[in-house]
Amino acid sequence: MNRLSTTLFLLLAIVCGNALQANDSISYRPNIHGTIRGRLEVSTMKSEYRFQVRNARVSLDGKIAPIADYFIQADFCDRGKIKILDVWARLWATKSVGFQAGQFRMPFGVDPFRAPHTYYFANRSFLGNQVCNFRAVGAKAMWHPTDIPLTLEAGVFNPSTIADHSKWHNTMAYAAKLTYRTGNVTWAAGHMSTAPDSVRFNITDAAVTWKYGRWIAEGEYMYKHYTNHRHRASHAYQVFADYRMPLNTRFFNRLSFQARFDGMTAHSSGTRDANKELCTNHPARNRVTVGTTISYIRSKNMFLDLRANYEKYFYHHGAAITPDNGDKATIELVVRF
Repeated sequence: MNRLSTTLFLLLAIVCGNALQANDSISYRPNIHGTIRGRLEVSTMKSEYRFQVRNARVSLDGKIAPIADYFIQADFCDRGKIKILDVWARLWATKSVGFQAGQFRMPFGVDPFRAPHTYYFANRSFLGNQVCNFRAVGAKAMWHPTDIPLTLEAGVFNPSTIADHSKWHNTMAYAAKLTYRTGNVTWAAGHMSTAPDSVRFNITDAAVTWKYGRWIAEGEYMYKHYTNHRHRASHAYQVFADYRMPLNTRFFNRLSFQARFDGMTAHSSGTRDANKELCTNHPARNRVTVGTTISYIRSKNMFLDLRANYEKYFYHHGAAITPDNGDKATIELVVRF
């Protein structure tokens, strides 16, 4: 095993050394970007409201060599809390093969992978928020062949929370994602396995995204299975469409309309309760979301969105409904810089 590891590291060093000699004309100046989301939410059930700074994210990325780059991201006001989100370094052995280590989102899913400045709606889908919202500490390998529109990512991670990197483990979390694009359609599939609190669960994901002209449509499905029948398997799904049209006004230059249907069956986060059993953290529900967004687009990383959404929830019997998980209207201002 030691001999094999030594051989692999030597081969990687040779490949990286050749790549470094081949191209050393890069900019070492880091890129700084940020996203600010401020909002007003109104509960149409109880006539209550709240203002929030949902995100105040700042990221820093750059290169130290043609084959080595880095990324750091923190949220300075996630509903009033400061969070360190991403801290990773990446090394490219070739143009197609890369390795990444640090803290980052596990390679799985489509909607869970979206950053706040790329959201279509003020609130994420159930599958992207409740069912699969995992950042972890670990490493992954990436393969992007230059002649095929395909991406493969696979990694191993600590199963514990990102708040504590000092804990030792006797098991690992795993995740893998495959993406393939053909014409206007992008297909994605993935699998994840983790055990945040001694009970392992496995999630399988499938998604398809269609883009044509002013239209974007997407569907995604997740199946979450808990080992040893510790909780009933959970299903989550979403389907949405977005239509964008140009505007010719003094300031705003794009208007878009969105509609989404998403849902989930009874779901457990995977953390045991006081009785050492998995409880249902999120009851079965469905939701219809409609909205519109008026935008000023300067560039890919310089724009403003003014968004209005309305969410209508549908529950089964016996669910405790609060303003957080009930019908609401949201007005949100998003600034990306």
